[in-house]
Amino acid sequence: MGIISKTTCKKLRELREDIVRCDFAYFVLDDPIVPDAEYDRLLQQLQKLEEAYPELITDDSPSRRVGVKPIKKFSEVQHRSPMLSLNKAFVEEELEEFDRRVREKLSLKNLETEEIEYVAEPKFDGVAVCIRYEKGKFLFAATRGDGSTGEDITLNVKTISAVPLRLRGSEFPTVLEVRGEVFMPKGKFFAYNERALATGEKPLVNPRNGAAGSLRQLNPSITAQRPLDVYFYGVGEHEGWDMPVTHSDVLQRLREFGLKTCPEWKKVDGLRGCLGYYSRIGLKRDSLPYEIDGVVYKVNNLQGQADMGFVSRAPRWAIAYKFPAQEELTTVDGIEFQVGRTGAVTPVARLAPVFVGGATVSNATLHNIDELTRKDIRLGDTVIVRRAGDVIPEIVKVVEERRVVKSCPVIFPRHCPICGSDIVRADGEAVSRCVGGLFCAAQRKESIRHFSSRLAMNIEGLGARLIDQLVDNSLVVDPADLYSLSLDELQELKRMGRKSARNLISSLDRSKSTTFSRFLYALGIREVGEATAVALANDFQSLDILMVADEERLKLVPEVGPIVASHIRAFFGEEHNAEVIKRLLQSGIAWPTPVVPISSNSPLSGKTVVLTGTLASMTRSEAKSRLVAQGAKVINSVSRTTDIVIVGANPGSKKKKAVELGVPIWNEQDLQKINC
Repeated sequence: MGIISKTTCKKLRELREDIVRCDFAYFVLDDPIVPDAEYDRLLQQLQKLEEAYPELITDDSPSRRVGVKPIKKFSEVQHRSPMLSLNKAFVEEELEEFDRRVREKLSLKNLETEEIEYVAEPKFDGVAVCIRYEKGKFLFAATRGDGSTGEDITLNVKTISAVPLRLRGSEFPTVLEVRGEVFMPKGKFFAYNERALATGEKPLVNPRNGAAGSLRQLNPSITAQRPLDVYFYGVGEHEGWDMPVTHSDVLQRLREFGLKTCPEWKKVDGLRGCLGYYSRIGLKRDSLPYEIDGVVYKVNNLQGQADMGFVSRAPRWAIAYKFPAQEELTTVDGIEFQVGRTGAVTPVARLAPVFVGGATVSNATLHNIDELTRKDIRLGDTVIVRRAGDVIPEIVKVVEERRVVKSCPVIFPRHCPICGSDIVRADGEAVSRCVGGLFCAAQRKESIRHFSSRLAMNIEGLGARLIDQLVDNSLVVDPADLYSLSLDELQELKRMGRKSARNLISSLDRSKSTTFSRFLYALGIREVGEATAVALANDFQSLDILMVADEERLKLVPEVGPIVASHIRAFFGEEHNAEVIKRLLQSGIAWPTPVVPISSNSPLSGKTVVLTGTLASMTRSEAKSRLVAQGAKVINSVSRTTDIVIVGANPGSKKKKAVELGVPIWNEQDLQKINC
């Protein structure tokens, strides 16, 4: 190729800088500095130069957003910092309760007059993503997944022009994981569908499905053709950065780094401010260029967020206040009774399919006999159906004017529709249950489905149809039987070849390596969900101790009240359950032995500690875990109440403030001595 002149290198650098500057002005500032035609000319010049000198192409060049080869499948990404979901409020009273909890937790002196400062943001109807930058350079992008593990969508996200491939400025963190929402603007969605219809292609169902489907394309060049955009709203793992004091300051800093944030976010004071923002954004909803389905409120002060903490997969310091769901009319074609994994018998309305809230709805749960009776839903009724919270189909009411003549109320069955056992309803409970226990095939199947689900043991390839076959053929009676299945037995099943059978055996083997909380959740103990399972695992840390704990001891665990304690005690008190657990453990299921917290004799027990700078022998997350195990409380900012500041390389202003306040300063070696 010959010697490349300095002039050529300079021209390439200037073109890339000009295009990046144009992208920032257009996508982040919403203030274009050149016409589209000029932007296209700049990009064409860059592409021609790079074609002539391919050895000068860099990964973060604007030209590299399109043109990479398709991939075969998405790989998994472990989130260094969990991507949490949000608790939701659907009525004003639930938002009031959230505000009350925040004020009580943060110990305001006068709950009647003092107010919390929140940041209010639109709740985008898109797809949550995590993007990691190291030394300012785009490294990878991932989906939320289950909050702990997502899918690698790096190549697809790189095609989104609003996502910078390099952060702006020079004062960005060494490591920065940002969280945001990828969405498809409404105007561009409709334009895309018009072009698709004109060319005979399949149109997209709605903007959210369009965004989700675009990010899951195995061919990034297809994603590049989709009109995707992004707004960033938060930060995950970060290193080499002194976090601002407030969430609003974080949003401002992200914007300075070239990361696009929604211009509609506002700081509001107290419940009244939250409700005012909700009303204002609701009036603007139809005119906004993107879909939203509610508002997100976050405690603005980051130390306040840290003090509030989390409940399992959701922060206590934030909530999503949803807009009223969309509603449509349809008819009830049938009412059936389903038996769940705990024996709960639930009426389900089969509906004439109707498109509502962006999806086709054909059934709706009626929860229990009381709701069925209260709403007086009958076969053939015309009903108003909505997707409660834009997720769960719900029958709002019957249109009695359209009721079929001589229709009759539905009678709740006295016997289980699956096994014929009696259906009973305990005093004080709304739910009726089949007493067939493991004799009831429906409960066996549902129990195994729950056990193998993604958030439980995560047994890939064990779908509902296969579980039906395993139970119907008496190959599996309880979850422990799954781990004794042989290749020959599986190959005999319908639609189950040798390769599929081997894959399932491998998936079962992988599932044996789990966590204590996942295993507890997988057991299907009544009312022990993810949050309660995590609380039990953290408190007991030993299955043997948990299995013999009495109700009084169980009630000392956060998330466990008298009813849940009785369910747990009854579950572990059953000889059959103990036998199944024994067989599960004998099959090889295991989890890492938790780090046992240091006793109160630890020098760090009860101390408030701040970390700053980069540690050589461990990540910030690992250091925090060690400190917590020693009984310390780790916070983000230095104050007079801080006991110790641990300083690594290139510390920020926290060290200076510690010196000013006379707070003891430790180095990494001091911390390692404590951990010996």
